[in-house]
Amino acid sequence: MLGLGVFAQASSAVFQYGVSFLLPALTDRGMHLATAGLLVTMPTVGLMCTLIAWGYVVDRIGERKVLVLGPAIMLVAGCAAALTTNTIALGATLLIGGIGAASTNGASGRVIIGWFPPHRRGLAMGIRQTAQPLGVGIGALAVPAVAAGHGVPVAILVPALMAGVAALGCYFGIVDPPRPKSTEPVLRANPYRGASTLWRIHAVSVLLVVPQGMVWTFALLWLHRDVGWSVTAAGTLVTATQFLGALGRIGAGAWSDRVGSRMRPLRTVAIAAVISMGALAFTAWTQWWWAAIPLLVLASVITVSDNGLAFTSVAEIAGPYWSGRGLGIQNTGQNLTMAAIPPVFGAFITAAGFPAAYLVAAVLAAAAIPVVPVAVEQTRQRGPEAAT
Repeated sequence: MLGLGVFAQASSAVFQYGVSFLLPALTDRGMHLATAGLLVTMPTVGLMCTLIAWGYVVDRIGERKVLVLGPAIMLVAGCAAALTTNTIALGATLLIGGIGAASTNGASGRVIIGWFPPHRRGLAMGIRQTAQPLGVGIGALAVPAVAAGHGVPVAILVPALMAGVAALGCYFGIVDPPRPKSTEPVLRANPYRGASTLWRIHAVSVLLVVPQGMVWTFALLWLHRDVGWSVTAAGTLVTATQFLGALGRIGAGAWSDRVGSRMRPLRTVAIAAVISMGALAFTAWTQWWWAAIPLLVLASVITVSDNGLAFTSVAEIAGPYWSGRGLGIQNTGQNLTMAAIPPVFGAFITAAGFPAAYLVAAVLAAAAIPVVPVAVEQTRQRGPEAAT
């Protein structure tokens, strides 16, 4: 279940992020950069608009059907995109593919939450969270190379065919985890009414995604423009931080299992994010590159380590009949914030520079610390052993 969940989520990440690596090929063929930029954002737009809707579907019909249907939509949309020569039709098919990609975010997490017992969920979810950097890496390696050698239509088939393999794998391999009887009122009750816990976790994640997005988006530019590294050297370091960040997610999940809490590690990660981003701001301002570069690597690992902790906690608290929608809200908030980071911080960096931008990210991370719930009730979630 874990392997199929990771593969399905990775296929969605390849479709969402891999298309962006078509920019050089599209512009080289004469397409205006603004048009090409709009095209490659279509999968993300489709994803963000339907995350909560897919969560509702998961709550109603179960994980397996969604993990087959969503990747199947990506396959059909990707094949249609490869066959079309019309720019508007290409954008529409990529948008539909993004809608299909949104399906795996909640469903793959639900499968893992349902089949793994509480003392192993953190580690399992940490492994599942590596699907995003894995998908980005696959897209970065395969899509531009295929586009250069065989053209854009064939390159679009890379994420489409991967999604098709995911749909087949989930059809034959995924089994919906058992759920407690839906007649129990406590499981059917809306967890967002009468309690602020879930809203606080969503708010913490939105605040902490700012330093994450800041580092992800602008690290290469900072290393090249301010530090003076070549684009190749800067890109190599940024790629390495992706793999280190994946290990950090796994480590944070295992840590939460060991201490029997998701929120205590989440609070510690928030504190560490403040310290690392603040130190990075100071060393970038003083131009102490010998310290700033290691701090960039450290911040890249720390700022992604909260994702799995919050994701797991939302699913556990929301329960088996609400976790789909809860995870949809969680992902929507993070994706909307991440989408705003490039234009907002790009303008701020132009006006005030990188050190000030790093400092603002540290301040926002500091604002998340008091919002982390101190005590979290997780009795709504029942594992398979409780259902049987």
